[in-house]
Amino acid sequence: MEMVINSSIQQFQPCIDACNKCMQACEECLTSCLKEADVQARSHCINILRDCADICAMASQWMSRGSIYAKQFCQLCATICDACATECAKFQDAHCQACADFCRECAVECRKISL
Repeated sequence: MEMVINSSIQQFQPCIDACNKCMQACEECLTSCLKEADVQARSHCINILRDCADICAMASQWMSRGSIYAKQFCQLCATICDACATECAKFQDAHCQACADFCRECAVECRKISL
């Protein structure tokens, strides 16, 4: 069952869900990347994963509260998700490839909101 408390934010629900999934994927990927043997080669990826997880969490919060700035914030979120997807896609690990997919999906949903 999907949780929608406030019907005025119902239009944001697909994006909120995508942001939450992306945030979780980024956090899981970040944790896994830190355990990889080539962790130094992943430093840029790790930093972007942190940024992406943070902005996705905040975007979800801003949409959930119906912030008047949610649309602009979602545009920035989409940009960061695209960057994270590109960076994660460079690594062949399953966690990086899955994270890249979640980031791409989130970027698409955020762009729908920011129109």
